[in-house]
Amino acid sequence: MTDSATDLREVEETAPGLVSLYKSAGVCLRKHGLAGGRASVYLVLDYSGSMRPYYEDGSVQALADRVLGLSAHLDDDARVPVVFFSTDVDAVEEISLAGHEGRVTEIASRLGHMGKTAYHAAMDAVIDHYLDSGSTVPALVVFQTDGGPVNKLAAEKYLCKAARLPLFWQFVGFGNTRSTQFDFLRRLDDLPVPSRRVVDNAGYFHAGADPRAVSDAELYDRLVGEFPAWLAAARGAGIVRV
Repeated sequence: MTDSATDLREVEETAPGLVSLYKSAGVCLRKHGLAGGRASVYLVLDYSGSMRPYYEDGSVQALADRVLGLSAHLDDDARVPVVFFSTDVDAVEEISLAGHEGRVTEIASRLGHMGKTAYHAAMDAVIDHYLDSGSTVPALVVFQTDGGPVNKLAAEKYLCKAARLPLFWQFVGFGNTRSTQFDFLRRLDDLPVPSRRVVDNAGYFHAGADPRAVSDAELYDRLVGEFPAWLAAARGAGIVRV
């Protein structure tokens, strides 16, 4: 299969504001040998208290729109399940091409208290959603956060256990690049294989204090750059069968 899940004409008609993102994502997928591939795409959003400025300035909504542009190529229904998390899971919603404008910002505006940062709760929600969906295609999980988790051991355990599932976790950091808050994510990205996890099922990159300043081309490159190597390893291990 060499075509995208959603063609350009449908994007033009349903979500004209995403056309340029869709085109940029397509260029990136071809570059990485992923054109025509299929994957479920998830978005996990940090809703902890320190994230407030990123919701207010549109950074989170911008990331969601970019992920939708990518999903339109990979995911047959071009719908992205979105997990909002803080101390626990605050909401599991869905975004799609139709009505995408401001959708994430609107959802966040009615979630209430912004708590702490429990990665494992969000990871559990993604795993449940994927298993319940009955999907047989691999999943790319874009996991955004602006700091380390409240329970590092739980987050590490979930990542290692999830390595046996067809899920790839691409962590995206928002905030000061020099912050020690992200030391844990760097360590998570480097957990040894196969002693701790059967395959390397995670990537990490830092989008900086102004994530919107990262170009579309660079963002897509970082979102999918490690996905092909994981796919190959996961297929070799019998984790991905399509």
